Amino acid sequence: MQAVELIRKKRDGGILSTAEIDWLVEQYTHEQIPDYQMSAWLMTVYEHGMNARETSDLTLAMARSGEQLHVRDTISPVVDKHSTGGVGDKVTLAVAPLVAACGVAVGKMTGRGLGHTGGTVDKLESIAGFRSALSREEFMRILTQHHIVLAGQSSDLAPADGKMYALRDVTGTVESIPLIAASIMSKKLAIGASHLLLDVKVGSGAFMKNVEQARELARTMVDIGGLAGLHTVAAITSMEQPLGHAIGNALEMAEAIAILHGQGPQDVSALCFHEALELLVMTGTANTMSEAECPRLRSVLSRRFVQAQPSQNWPRSLQHRAVMRTRSSSLNCCPALQYARCCLLHIAAISRLSKRNRWVWPACALVPDALRKASRSTIVRALFCRRR
Repeated sequence: MQAVELIRKKRDGGILSTAEIDWLVEQYTHEQIPDYQMSAWLMTVYEHGMNARETSDLTLAMARSGEQLHVRDTISPVVDKHSTGGVGDKVTLAVAPLVAACGVAVGKMTGRGLGHTGGTVDKLESIAGFRSALSREEFMRILTQHHIVLAGQSSDLAPADGKMYALRDVTGTVESIPLIAASIMSKKLAIGASHLLLDVKVGSGAFMKNVEQARELARTMVDIGGLAGLHTVAAITSMEQPLGHAIGNALEMAEAIAILHGQGPQDVSALCFHEALELLVMTGTANTMSEAECPRLRSVLSRRFVQAQPSQNWPRSLQHRAVMRTRSSSLNCCPALQYARCCLLHIAAISRLSKRNRWVWPACALVPDALRKASRSTIVRALFCRRR
């Protein structure tokens, strides 16, 4: 096979075989296919899409491109949670410790920013000394000992996705449902959790701009999870406006800590409670999604987090670096995407955005004092589907 043949085939609307997809992923992982050819192939997928079988084959090939942890064979239940990305989305940073404090293990390989969205790893690395790159042994030791681990993508786990993820970010091929689904699910299958909650964002600040697109992405990922024996639930949630009050890595980290102290903004706190409760229901730790279960989570908040003191590694400098502030009422109804682009412009001014240099200034952030969210339901369409 030759890469150019597969590029032409997909460019002309053809359907790739399982063997062709496996070969392409394997060759690119081992650097036998250059970035410029993979970029061309990604663009053909962006333009022509993939059918369900092709998307599943791509996901499995990417998951098999490196080691697989199978964490559910060591500790069970163990949950994973993923958001498709938005603006001000710090939900994972609060949900993971909240669920772990309720006695359910959380094992997650998380990503960096993609396009205009912020990455959980970037937010965690705004803490001085935080190391997101973990070996297989470190990941399993921390998970077994503490029942919670959030790690960046390593070269050992789904390396094909790591390479393609960085390439998509700088080639305009982010907003593709097959590529998004394969990227997300390959990482999840490589970890091997027993339960997975997908938060599919929809709106101006999300990759999916309408509910129909979000539903298609959710269904695609739930189907892949079902085929792989992974209990998967998808929730479709709004990203028309930023979540919470802070936009930017360091300040979003601080706001996540505020949520755990019971002092976070109402909209993002409510979403965190909803998703934490859904994970507890999925694993049988809680019985229903009714409000009757919420006191349990609030009890965990007050017992475990409210009295907790910030880590000494939380850098004092983050509390003093300049951030852009505004008191203009014109921002009250500004779409989420505009906030994100504003942050990106400031990042671009001080860092070179490229595939090999994706360093992000942690203190570049927005705190619009005038931001007042309209009364709305954060959950646009919850509990999209269950699959055991």
